Amino acid sequence: MKSNKKLTIAGWILSGLLALMLIGASASGKLTSWEGKSEMFAKMGWSEDVMFWIGIVEVTVTVLFLIPRTSFIGAILLAAYLGGATATHVRMEEPFFIPIIVGIAVWVALGLRNPAVFRMAFAPQSVLHSTETAGHSD
Repeated sequence: MKSNKKLTIAGWILSGLLALMLIGASASGKLTSWEGKSEMFAKMGWSEDVMFWIGIVEVTVTVLFLIPRTSFIGAILLAAYLGGATATHVRMEEPFFIPIIVGIAVWVALGLRNPAVFRMAFAPQSVLHSTETAGHSD
């Protein structure tokens, strides 16, 4: 029982670190003004106005990820958001592995917080099928 609690705590710590990175380091740069911002975003193919709204989306989906009741949909939306970040880096011919690693870390953090996520992700198909049809008679 104690190991489950330790895993849950580890999941929350990882979730907090991810949120700090996504909101503190990434979204804040999209939501604030700084020298060279216009040029950098233009290089990415985005205007400052669009980047502002992308920052709002980033904060929103990160907060959804942190709220237990909405964490699963938040993780799905973060994965989609990070897919867009990956595509932007690929298009710019820059290293694109960071958003992929962050996406993996999001799902690991959620799985540690809620072991049902890991059970669902890694259960054999026969187990998933039997739970879907349990209680249904043909």
